[in-house]
Amino acid sequence: MITRETITSKQRSKMKSMASTISPIAQIGKGGVTDNLLKTLSNALEARELIKVNILETADDDALNLAENVADLLGAIPVAVIGRKAIFYRRSSRDGFIHLEF
Repeated sequence: MITRETITSKQRSKMKSMASTISPIAQIGKGGVTDNLLKTLSNALEARELIKVNILETADDDALNLAENVADLLGAIPVAVIGRKAIFYRRSSRDGFIHLEF
């Protein structure tokens, strides 16, 4: 199982390349990180394992800090922050789910 502490640069690179083809599923703006947003992101992580989020200019904090905070709240790995886009990974707990391979 991959954790923040055990993720390798090779795995991180693979996840970044996989994420390059997906669209952001949500955005974080001046409203900040709400319970509703966290629920949406958590559901998306369960369904896909790898998601991308837009962080708007109007957000209260810089993209890197926001990504770290959101990852902590979701129990996810902040794979990368590229510009104003953050990529998160969390292994799905669903039965019968075909997990992403790295």
